[in-house]
Amino acid sequence: MSTLKPLTALAFALAWSAAVAESPGLGARISEADIAAWDISILPDGTGLPAGSGTAAQGAPIFAAKCAMCHGEAGKGSPAGNVLVGGAPVSSAIEATKTIGNFWGYSTTVFDFIRRAMPFQQPRTLTNDEVYALTAYLLVQNKIIGESEVMNAKTLPQVKMPNRDGFIIRFPDRI
Repeated sequence: MSTLKPLTALAFALAWSAAVAESPGLGARISEADIAAWDISILPDGTGLPAGSGTAAQGAPIFAAKCAMCHGEAGKGSPAGNVLVGGAPVSSAIEATKTIGNFWGYSTTVFDFIRRAMPFQQPRTLTNDEVYALTAYLLVQNKIIGESEVMNAKTLPQVKMPNRDGFIIRFPDRI
């Protein structure tokens, strides 16, 4: 009876390997290049920011062409809402409309969101230069940076957002 257990294990192993070999062949192995295309997260300290740059002047026509239909002229809202500019300080009223200027804690998060999700009908179609330019444009509209400032991987993380201290930071050592 002791020889039966090893034979059973061997039979099971052979049957298992045959079953695996006859898999339906669904899916494919993912390559490092495939992963890299989706690994686009930007951290608050700027880690992950790509090469490129942009100014508010470069961002204005891009905003008019690709963003104003949802966010209104200069980001001040459309009939559907989607306000990006202005707003009362959130600290004075929790019900305040949350905009880039009064709510967002990090300029790098603005960049990350635009690059990842905009324009709504064609996400991830903007170039890095366009995203830097749009970010600069929105920061200028919210009176956070000056009109002549250039946003890039070095300057963008240095922008201090008005509500930066309005959040409880989960990983303060990463900032």
